[in-house]
Amino acid sequence: MSLDKLKLSKPLVAAMTDAGFLTPKEVQLKTMSRILGGQDVIAVGPEGIGKTTTYVLATLMKLKYAFEEAPRALILVPDAEHVAEVIAQFNLLNRNKTFRIAGIDSSGSIDAQMNELTDGVDIIVAVPDRARALYLKLALNTNKIQMFIVDNAELIVKKGLQLPVVELANSAQKSQHIIFTEVLHDKLNHMLNPFMKFPAVIEIQELGEKEAEVHQQLLYQVPNFRTKLNLLTLLLGDAEVFDKVVVFVNTKLTAQTVYKNFNHVNEGEISIYRPLFFDDAGFDDIQDFKNIAEARVLIVANEGLQDLDISGIPFVIHMELPEQKETLIKRIVKHGDEEVVAITFSTDIELIEVRKIEHAVGELMQVMDLPDDLKVVDPASAKTKKKKTTEEEDEASDRGAAFHEKKASNVKNYNYSAGTKAKMTYKNKKGLS
Repeated sequence: MSLDKLKLSKPLVAAMTDAGFLTPKEVQLKTMSRILGGQDVIAVGPEGIGKTTTYVLATLMKLKYAFEEAPRALILVPDAEHVAEVIAQFNLLNRNKTFRIAGIDSSGSIDAQMNELTDGVDIIVAVPDRARALYLKLALNTNKIQMFIVDNAELIVKKGLQLPVVELANSAQKSQHIIFTEVLHDKLNHMLNPFMKFPAVIEIQELGEKEAEVHQQLLYQVPNFRTKLNLLTLLLGDAEVFDKVVVFVNTKLTAQTVYKNFNHVNEGEISIYRPLFFDDAGFDDIQDFKNIAEARVLIVANEGLQDLDISGIPFVIHMELPEQKETLIKRIVKHGDEEVVAITFSTDIELIEVRKIEHAVGELMQVMDLPDDLKVVDPASAKTKKKKTTEEEDEASDRGAAFHEKKASNVKNYNYSAGTKAKMTYKNKKGLS
């Protein structure tokens, strides 16, 4: 497919060709006309699909000429590394060097940055907190901003930089808003809702090549760690289904927290792999856990963990995502005919890592409905409440403009509880009717 489909100027097409971009990316085909048309856009897709190139091209195309009295494009990114990457992409495609582009991060002298902005720039690439500081010092004039762009928005939320983004967006009242993110979740929507104007939400799902078969993967999305504890207790309360389970967490202290959260009605039923404290039930050898029928749940910390043979264990739960996605992937790859159900718990912030895992294995996790009797902890009030009823969800359906409905492929057409679903899977594995 030709670059002509993007309807770019001849100089930009020539710059793209010289840079080795011979065909347009899917994200460019789906978003470019909307961006050039002035619509607010939220583009959701994994790393490496061409998001940065898309908005760099759109910015150079829309601004057309340089040297006005105030900046006309403000691009917010999570950190100095991303600032450098975006500036490099502008330098690659801005062949005539007509635009004055400033890179602003938190490590530079704020006085020098103030002088640079007051001397005149057309495009600013900045981290949110430093951009806000310059705005409050009256060095950053947002009155002429035409394009307000947030890249890697999910990382900005993860860093807790939502307030500077919202304040700057609201100050640039006449601008078009363009958001690029790997995931879209409630916390991100909460940041976007105050300033997005009926955006087009465009999702790009590009999975990597499937190089190995993996076990069945189930995903539970929950708001916080406390709710994870409640969900784990609820699921593992069904001893008939979950008769042998390994639960992975990241630290030994977390492993102890999870252990103490259980009621421990049956002696030796719940244990820790190599516990920190002698009075906690535990095993130093996983083979001992496998051999003892009464030992049903083993909590394992990733901290300092060497290779662990979890073969023969039918349920593997990742209550926390390990720092390296390869750690989890290694545990879910199929070996022989063994059938395992791999369950992952994820908060909104952890969804970034979930998407990276899905992209790496070339397969999406199956999103599960939360059990009706799950006690969901409200992080704002720290009070425990049950999952919303259908009527309550209907009342809350009038959400912000950034909210979008699930794709048809993600909508559930069954009404099984988590326990029933797991039980059906487990019985099928054992050849039971």
